[in-house]
Amino acid sequence: MQVENFNYDNRIVRNFIIASVIFGVVGMLVGLIAAIQLYYPALNLNLPFTSFGRIRPLHTNAVIFAFVGNAIFAGIYYSLQRLCKARLFSDVLSNIHFWGWQLIILAAAITLPLGLTTSKEYAELEWPIDIAIALIWVTFGINMIGTIIKRRERHMYVAIWFYLATFVTVAVLHIVNSFELPVGMFKSYMLYAGVQDALVQWWYGHNAVAFFLTTPYLGLMYYYLPKAVNRPVYSYKLSILHFWTLIFLYIWAGPHHLLYSSLPDWAQSLGVVFSIMLIAPSWGGMINGLLTLRGAWDRVRDEPVLKFFAVGVTAYGMATFEGPMLSLKNVNAIAHFTDWIVAHVHVGALGWNGLMTFGMFYWLVPKIYGTKLYSKSLANTHFWISTLGILFYAIPMYWSGFAQGMMWKEFLPEGMLKYPNFLETTLQIIPMHMMRSLGGTLFLAGIFVMIYNLVKTAATGKLIANEEASAPALEEDYKPHGANKYWHKIFERKPVTFMVLTVVVILIGGMVEIIPMLTIKSNIPTISSVKPYTPLELQGRDIYIREGCVSCHSQMIRPFRSETERYGEYSKAGEYVYDHPFLWGSKRTGPDLMRIGGKYPDSWHYSHFVDPRSMSPGSIMPAYPWLAENELNTANTPDKINAMRTLGVPYEKGFEEKAIADLTAQADKIAAGLTKEGYPVEGNKEIIALIAYMQRMGTDIKLSHTVSN
Repeated sequence: MQVENFNYDNRIVRNFIIASVIFGVVGMLVGLIAAIQLYYPALNLNLPFTSFGRIRPLHTNAVIFAFVGNAIFAGIYYSLQRLCKARLFSDVLSNIHFWGWQLIILAAAITLPLGLTTSKEYAELEWPIDIAIALIWVTFGINMIGTIIKRRERHMYVAIWFYLATFVTVAVLHIVNSFELPVGMFKSYMLYAGVQDALVQWWYGHNAVAFFLTTPYLGLMYYYLPKAVNRPVYSYKLSILHFWTLIFLYIWAGPHHLLYSSLPDWAQSLGVVFSIMLIAPSWGGMINGLLTLRGAWDRVRDEPVLKFFAVGVTAYGMATFEGPMLSLKNVNAIAHFTDWIVAHVHVGALGWNGLMTFGMFYWLVPKIYGTKLYSKSLANTHFWISTLGILFYAIPMYWSGFAQGMMWKEFLPEGMLKYPNFLETTLQIIPMHMMRSLGGTLFLAGIFVMIYNLVKTAATGKLIANEEASAPALEEDYKPHGANKYWHKIFERKPVTFMVLTVVVILIGGMVEIIPMLTIKSNIPTISSVKPYTPLELQGRDIYIREGCVSCHSQMIRPFRSETERYGEYSKAGEYVYDHPFLWGSKRTGPDLMRIGGKYPDSWHYSHFVDPRSMSPGSIMPAYPWLAENELNTANTPDKINAMRTLGVPYEKGFEEKAIADLTAQADKIAAGLTKEGYPVEGNKEIIALIAYMQRMGTDIKLSHTVSN
């Protein structure tokens, strides 16, 4: 048997580790600032680039795609080479992948604070960056698949299954959710509208969590946990069952983010059913991971890497049990739009992704530098600081979320809302937000401990940039025998077939849910009184999107008595048919705005934007003084009208030619009214457009009585 000599590329692994750590610090620091802004609004600095609505998506993108993304690539590139017994397919592609990904992150860090956003959660980046993401992701896929094809190991180990599923599914999700019509270099409108856009977005959003934050980490778990404990994974058969059921069921669960919304009941029910079924494969993976540690629990006490892995896998189990529970309608009715969801998300993000990443780095860095970890004591200290940080973060947010859910729904014996003023709830939970920021500070402090430890580790060794290795060449005439006749082994030898089967499995659920929503008109009943936005209102809506208002305010009144009493008539699917994109929101830091139109005079909105606390004492809303100073850019108004017409909004032919005149007339009327009330302002200011949008919201149908907010 011919033995071939080759080497592994550790330099690219080192580069991704460095990028992950740097962006982890940046992303979590921005998150900490945003957390403090929620009880100390002065930290918004009255500047557009530092306001909560703009830096909140910067935080989520930095943590998900920069910190976690770079960690995934580091872990995959190291393990893939060893599992395939081959150097990565192309050093050139590796470097294009690395630098391309960092440039995408840099582009996000520039554009999001500038307010260049689509507003769609986890998919906020505008169309040129979306194209770049697709190209770099394909580069990563070619490099990975090329490595698998030229492997010297006949069977693809279970970790590789999850890597392949991650690549193909994220590609499908990103492309389908990014169908948008450009209006300018950094402005676009989503192809889908209203209910359709909501379904596609949360099909993407939920499965971005599934296939970017979960499946690659399960692959990493299946490689690094057995390596760290020095024993094989507990059950090969369980890993097969875990993989195929997980990727099939996960893709259906997105609608559980839209329970009690205007999404048709059949779609909501599908989301609930498949979410509940997800407990089985998710816990199958957790059990497989934890039982791999069987007999080694005495080592867990002493080995920090095993501590991180053990608690990380446990956090995965907790989060994947809680997710299906939150998809039950009676639980969702309390938890949705509250801090409960924030706690749930961060148990997964900090516990599963964070701790698994830290454990992997503590194991990896000594390997690629040919040395030992500088200090196990510091690593153990990091573990306890991080664990305490998670507890100080999650427990107050659970408490806060439960308090919100209960206060929003509580009635007096006389039949009136006990807390009609939304601000009462906001003030009640401020102490919990303070504790949350303490937890975030502890978690961030732990990362600095890790940085010191890893830098000192690297200093005691030397990077093995090209690690020498050897392995027998792959036999072309290989025939399975004995135990190798097991049916699944056939797929493990054929990466392309395996990948095609994976695509088929993940497409089934998406097609069943999305195609009927896009093709069957009865799913979205129209309302004749609902009309397109005027040019000024359309511009105001774009400002609302730019400032990230959807991060704190929902536009979806659910059919609960507590919500119709507080906000007005519950939302109908037909009210959103001209909304590109939808703006239903996923968190209520402030009240729902669906029926805000006509509730307050223009002067109230003007004062509220310039100085929120002058109208709502104790409010934590950022001030937006620049809206009263910035001139509204109307040059792109005709292009926006044309784009909307292309997307099916029924603007009459030629309306774009008189759109600016229409906009000016409406703006001057609002400005004249404000001036008469003692608020002198010109009609060409951005605040006028935003007020126009506020006053239009929810007024297309007859409203029921609402109480004061």
